[in-house]
Amino acid sequence: MAEQRLALLGPHGLDAAGAESLLPALEAACAAGDVAAVILRLAAADERSLVTLVKKAAAITQAREAALVIACHDFAGDLVQVAARGGADGVHRDKPQDPASDLGDLRRRLKDGRILGAGGLEAKHSAMEAGEAGVDYLLFGGLYPDGVAPDPQTVRDRAAWWAEIFETPCIAVASAEADLPALVATGAEFVGLESALWATDPAAVGRAQALLGDLAA
Repeated sequence: MAEQRLALLGPHGLDAAGAESLLPALEAACAAGDVAAVILRLAAADERSLVTLVKKAAAITQAREAALVIACHDFAGDLVQVAARGGADGVHRDKPQDPASDLGDLRRRLKDGRILGAGGLEAKHSAMEAGEAGVDYLLFGGLYPDGVAPDPQTVRDRAAWWAEIFETPCIAVASAEADLPALVATGAEFVGLESALWATDPAAVGRAQALLGDLAA
């Protein structure tokens, strides 16, 4: 099995005010372990405000060679353009209504090797459609915008199924530290940490990194 790496998920609805406290924590978290990617889930705002926020986050992630992927639920504008102007590495789409069409369109529009990720795909068929549309990763688990987390056993089962059969990488997301050992055991290429695990305790990234090393040994 290839070396597993960490991904960090930001809180849903991150705005400029929330970024004041989150971005310093993000910098500390990225320094605490081998963070491959950061998924920021932004609050809908005007394009200029989003670009400004993305630029601030990108400066942090780029310093640590972590990819920055942005999501923005209910944003009516062009998130691909926001990513390009802000210096993000790609975009993330949760719960696409028509994975083949929605993700296929984003895949065609994302240029220069930019990343496309998808999550919230609870049906196996939808996950396979997303893979066929050319996503760079699938995300299993993680909080929904209403704060509800999917069933941990379902997350483990789905991540293990995907990691065993498909070449497209997946991220198995932990909403609690107790979830981590079982998620690592799924063989998922990336283990995600919800913001509740690292935003107020960046050292949690170091503990997760140590666990990856211990279980790989």
